[in-house]
Amino acid sequence: MQKVFRVVYMMLICQTFISFSLLAQKKDFVLVEAESFNEKGGWVLDQQFMDQMGSSYLMAHGMGQPVEDAETEINFDKTGVYHVYVRTYNWTSPWYNGEGPGKFRLKLNGETFSAVLGVTGDRWMWQKAGIVEVKQKKNRLALHDLSGFNGRCDAIYFTMDENDIPAADVKTLSEMRYQKLNLTKKTPSAEKFDFVVVGGGIAGMSAAISAARLGCKVALVHDRPVLGGNNSSEVRVHLGGRIEAGPYTALGSLQKEFGPLKGGNAQPGNYYEDEKKMNAIKQEKNITLYAFCRAFDVETKDSRITKVFIRNIETNQEMVLTAPLFADCTGDANLGFMASAEYRSGREARSEYNEPTAPVQADKMTMGASVQWYSEEDSQSSIFPDFNYGVEFNEKSAEKVMMGEWTWETGMNKDQVNDAEYIRDYGLLVVYSNWSFLKNSYSLKEKYTNRSLKWVAYIAGKRESRRLIGDHILTENDLVDFVKYPDATGSTTWTIDLHYPDPDNTAHFPGKEFKSICEMKKIHPYPVPYRCLYSRNIDNLFMAGRNISVTHVALGTVRVMRTTGILGEVIGMAASLCKQNGVSPRAIYPSYFDKLKVLMEKGISKSKLPNNQMYNQGETLGPKK
Repeated sequence: MQKVFRVVYMMLICQTFISFSLLAQKKDFVLVEAESFNEKGGWVLDQQFMDQMGSSYLMAHGMGQPVEDAETEINFDKTGVYHVYVRTYNWTSPWYNGEGPGKFRLKLNGETFSAVLGVTGDRWMWQKAGIVEVKQKKNRLALHDLSGFNGRCDAIYFTMDENDIPAADVKTLSEMRYQKLNLTKKTPSAEKFDFVVVGGGIAGMSAAISAARLGCKVALVHDRPVLGGNNSSEVRVHLGGRIEAGPYTALGSLQKEFGPLKGGNAQPGNYYEDEKKMNAIKQEKNITLYAFCRAFDVETKDSRITKVFIRNIETNQEMVLTAPLFADCTGDANLGFMASAEYRSGREARSEYNEPTAPVQADKMTMGASVQWYSEEDSQSSIFPDFNYGVEFNEKSAEKVMMGEWTWETGMNKDQVNDAEYIRDYGLLVVYSNWSFLKNSYSLKEKYTNRSLKWVAYIAGKRESRRLIGDHILTENDLVDFVKYPDATGSTTWTIDLHYPDPDNTAHFPGKEFKSICEMKKIHPYPVPYRCLYSRNIDNLFMAGRNISVTHVALGTVRVMRTTGILGEVIGMAASLCKQNGVSPRAIYPSYFDKLKVLMEKGISKSKLPNNQMYNQGETLGPKK
């Protein structure tokens, strides 16, 4: 039987609107979403903060070198004089009271607007780009970067009415987009699924493949063009933990099929083998991949999710996916949050579970997010612009390094969801500021004369945000005391690895830390209870990844990606049993766990490969005897 593979990169398949940049054609205005530009040039598509600011956007991520223009074709119904507004943001404004570095201009038919955009404003706002006379109906619009320092553009609005200034607040702006772009809200999907997995990192990939191979019709929703999450070429964190550990040694073997063969953080992009991951999904006849799509809303009834609404991050077109079962593999627990699933964030008080490592008082501190980077030695000298926007370095405070990996970690005292853009931007700020000092002011700057920045992540690698609550909350004492539960599943094999602000960094940058240290506690490989893998109050919601039901301390071990992938396999198996027996996730433990054991003992991998995942396994106390 011929295998069928359906990858949905662009909703509704018909792409005619793309060639016209998703513009709204009305009598006297044109709205253009920057993310819909059909030639993005050197600008990158950033969707990380859609839930907070209402849209994805284009960003000139040139690491100090201006990037190639982004261009698209737009049509006007009427020729004449238009007032032009651009939604943009001076991203350094939280730290610097002055013009920002993210400079860009608009071009129309090759003519450059005089206004420099992206240098003012302390929030996302509409800035006046100028007035232009449109003499023809078909026109060429471009974003022209001036600095390479992460200028960003969400949308461009042309209007003949000088007083027609677009809305500022996100809710009103969203309604404006629907109206002016002639978008259809929540268009129903043509198909129904057995299992909808939201999040295409290692956990989500594993859950989708596991369920698909066991007969489920699966939708995998992922809001980037590449799979793997933190283990993609966009973030570049290597896999951690061990596969094929007891009591179910077949679990994790699946990762030999798509896990990279090389380890290392902040390495060249090919290390992370994006194509291998994509091919692993392509080969599964029961998986429909919705890449470039973000889940933004759900419908619930009687404590169950009935529908998930997804939006294409380039076109803004929407679809509805229906299924009896859902999995939140988003990391941030976005799906569960939208469904009003119970969750926690921050650190529990020591007294709540008697965890020795927990703080005396509960707080909102989390492990942070990393913006990794590296430089390379060139055959000739290179320059880097002076970059000083609120964080100053000197001989003592500067990091005298050639690259930055996991230790470059920010946002531990911020909200990792709602402050995510601030956290990522601060990561960019300190990388550029430190590099500028090394290149231009350091007493030993000759060491850096021939070095240039080659890669800086613009998608932050998060460790912690929301944790969904299941029927069991895994604690430090469960792990350390090796408490045996009858619903044991795949094993976590990493240390209890918790991150804190680096005291040396705090001394130089109090309240503005960007470096971390880790404190580790070795444990025996510990099988995670099944009851940690489904929601306590949303009856048809599984979870796998760093958002499962654990305390902050226990998260220190289960958050690494080989472990999250193993737990993804488990929920995929459980989903197949739910389908076969017409039950919800909670029913598996009391009624069908013996069947789940059989599946875990057998595993789901088709590969006969030897263990090719021997790097970054971490330290353990060895099997519990």
